[in-house]
Amino acid sequence: MVKNIKYVGLDVHKNSIVISIADSGRENDPRYWGRIDNNTDQLDKVFRKLISDGSELSCVYEAGPCGYTIYRYLKGNGTDCAVIAPSKIPRQSGDRIKNDRRDSLTLARLHRAGELTPVYVPDQADEALRDLVRARDDAQKALRKSKQQLNAFLLRHNRSFTGKTMWSSACFNWLSDISMEHPAQQFTLQEYINTVEDNDKKVKRHTVQISELSKESRLYPLILALQTMRGVSLVVASTLAAELGDLKRFETPSQMMAYLGLVPSESSSGPKVKRGSITKTGNGHVRRVLVEAAQSYRLPARVSRAIRKRQEGVPEKISTIAWKAQVRLCNRYQQLAARGKNANLIKTAIAREIAGFSWAIAQEL
Repeated sequence: MVKNIKYVGLDVHKNSIVISIADSGRENDPRYWGRIDNNTDQLDKVFRKLISDGSELSCVYEAGPCGYTIYRYLKGNGTDCAVIAPSKIPRQSGDRIKNDRRDSLTLARLHRAGELTPVYVPDQADEALRDLVRARDDAQKALRKSKQQLNAFLLRHNRSFTGKTMWSSACFNWLSDISMEHPAQQFTLQEYINTVEDNDKKVKRHTVQISELSKESRLYPLILALQTMRGVSLVVASTLAAELGDLKRFETPSQMMAYLGLVPSESSSGPKVKRGSITKTGNGHVRRVLVEAAQSYRLPARVSRAIRKRQEGVPEKISTIAWKAQVRLCNRYQQLAARGKNANLIKTAIAREIAGFSWAIAQEL
């Protein structure tokens, strides 16, 4: 017996959900159902009507700021549901009209045609760790911004730290000794200093929480294993694990590199081959920390005391992969630099290979 499936497109917003339906087969166009409040009780009422004729439902909605609440609710009730990547929804170049009704109709039609790409949905524990990692990233950005503001204030008033390391204890002692001409400027300086110190403490608090709470995660073995690589600290490893989940879901390392937007873009036709900068698709958080980690490979390969400590208790196979990665990537960094390549291009190339070695390490768990 052929099942009657109704493909439901949901255009989800903070206060509303717009619903359209496409029946099985291609003979009927999708039809607009209506708008309801973003409320699970109202969603249940609609779905009870839709399945009253024995149909099965298959729902989709776009990934966005509303998160995965609807996805988890529908999955928990046994309803098929997928969250779709907005950037990969096919769009007609001549279509200049966009509204909620048309968006939901498009979702229903493309879902029936099988032309939508679902995103990875983490479980709630993984998402909690991801929220913590992203909160630290936000705190780090606030710290960097507050330092820039303090530096700009000092520059305007011709004050420059002559010590070796900015933001060291000696630097803050120097800042404490500065006396401005006017009380308003003295107050401003102190507020800038306090903001830097507060943001620095916030970053450290988040780092401690990541260290402690990651131990309770199912991803903790992966976090430990990734830290055997050079440049992959606790924060970098936690970001990879929290943002990507189980790396084994990628069939090949190339697939993971493409997912992170670390592969070159291409616009080729016939005999003309043209490759450009990386695509920058996918997860930008992971791409950024990998590029930062790549900076450490500019120096000769060696197992430092910190790396040796991180490798304690980790299977020998994983440590071997980490050493193989370090030897290859340090040599590759030097080779690309000797050829006169731009530093950012080198770090991007190294970051792409770090992703590949991370995938290889995950296969050993």
